[in-house]
Formats: sequence, structure tokens, C-alpha cells
Amino acid sequence: MSLPALMEREQRGSDLRLGGVRVRTDAYTQYAVTYRSNGLKVSGIMNVPRGDGPFPALVLAHGYIDPDIYTTGRGMPREQDVLARNGYVVLHTDYRNHAGSDDDPDNDVNLRLGYTEDVINAVHALRSAARPNVDDGRIGLLGRSMGGGVVYNALVVAPGLVDAAAVYAPVSSRPEENIDRFQRPEGDPLVEEIEAAHGTPQENPEFWRQVSPVTYVDRVTEPLLIHHGTADDTCPLAWTRATVAAFEEAGKDVELRTYRGEGHTFGPRWADSMDVTMSFFDRHLR
Repeated sequence: MSLPALMEREQRGSDLRLGGVRVRTDAYTQYAVTYRSNGLKVSGIMNVPRGDGPFPALVLAHGYIDPDIYTTGRGMPREQDVLARNGYVVLHTDYRNHAGSDDDPDNDVNLRLGYTEDVINAVHALRSAARPNVDDGRIGLLGRSMGGGVVYNALVVAPGLVDAAAVYAPVSSRPEENIDRFQRPEGDPLVEEIEAAHGTPQENPEFWRQVSPVTYVDRVTEPLLIHHGTADDTCPLAWTRATVAAFEEAGKDVELRTYRGEGHTFGPRWADSMDVTMSFFDRHLR
């Protein structure tokens, strides 16, 4: 498993099915959904604005939540609501191994690259569903924290898949840095399994290069907006600055917005950041 392997693999996303209504508001209806991602069933939620459409769509990639406690649609409720109220169909994927999704026992040892497939295939499933209220020619990605890393991966694996992408407080674009910060200090036994399967960065630098999206930024074709707080003590701003520098060196369309004093989850400046996000998506998807 590597990013080049995903580039070579035919990604198959299909069979988007709307289930029961979860929420009705004055602006949108939220449905439980499932779709197929390379044969696996993946659950999630979809907010559909009121009206005939067709509406542009956004696929949301949530941050890390322990799959043992995760519930469907959890992770980005503020964004789900605001985006739908502004006229976007919102498909929030749970990923494999979460909520009502099928299990992939190798996913964690393979550095959760299956989540990247699930996001790419959420876009394919939206398109193949040919729903009249979805404009399948105008689709973007939005990720937060770990989901920001998933979006990075999707952009390098499938250039041209979407029209634009935005991320909030993303993890490092080098997986070994994420492991050293989040898993190794906690004594996570998964680290030993990963290194037994793939070697350490010192033992097998080529593998680690091939699972780092920053290695392949030259492939990216979509504009990227990144939000990061200066007081983020979960995902350091330095990680994002390094990623942005790589995008800029490759001549890519990347914009970094920093927010003084904001932490990982965003508080007082969240509404301001969403105004920027809405302007960004309106510019590229409207």
C-alpha cells in the first residue's frame, strides 16, 4: 500500500443510497447514506438543501475520532450545517471501520490509506448516482485535522477529481511525523505493527517517501485553501508551513490563512474562517 499504488488502482465508488431522514431544518434535509468504496460499504450522512437545484457538492473528511466511540456523521457538524445553508449538498463520509461501514482489518497498519480511497470514491459515488439535485460537475473537498491529510492524499492520487479543496488544522504531510507526535508517545502498539510490516523511516525510507503526499505535490491541479491557528497545540502550524512551502515550490495554487490565538478546534474566529471558506468555494464551484 502506497500513494503510487492508489494512483495505479482503479477507484470504484458507486451505489449511493439515501436512507432515513435524520434531521429536517428550514434550509436542508439530512439523510443517512451508504455508498460502495472499492467493494466496501461506507456509511455517512448527506445534507440536501431545500429547492430544486442542482446544487454544487462538498465531500467532508473528518478528523480522528476513536472508531469505538464514533457515531455516524460525527466530526464536523458546524461545517455540515453552514455549508448546506449556503446551498451546498454535503456528503460527510464516516470512512471504513466507522459507524455502519464495513471493516477493513489492514487499514491501520497501512497508515489508514483506505480513508483516502473512501473520500475519492465518495466523489465517484456522487457522480454515478446522477441525482438531479446534485451538480456533479461542481464538487469540492473539505477536511479537518486527520481529514486534512486525507484531502492532501486525495489531491495527489486523483488530480482533476474535484474543483477545489479546503482544510482546517491539518496533520503533517509526512506520516512519520504524525506517528511520532500522536502514537509513539502513547505507546500505541500499532506503531510496532506498522514498522514490522513496512520498516522504520530509517530502514525503509522509500516506503515512507511513497506514503507522504508532499512527495507528489507536483501532481496537484486544484486550488487549495488551508486554515490554521497559531495556538494549535495538536497539529503544529510549522507542519502546515512546510506543506505550503512544498506546494509553492511546485508552483501550485495554495493559500494559507492563519488565525492568531486560535487552537486546534477553532473558537472565536471559526465564523470568520467559514466566511473565507464559503467565498473560496463560491469562487471555484459556482
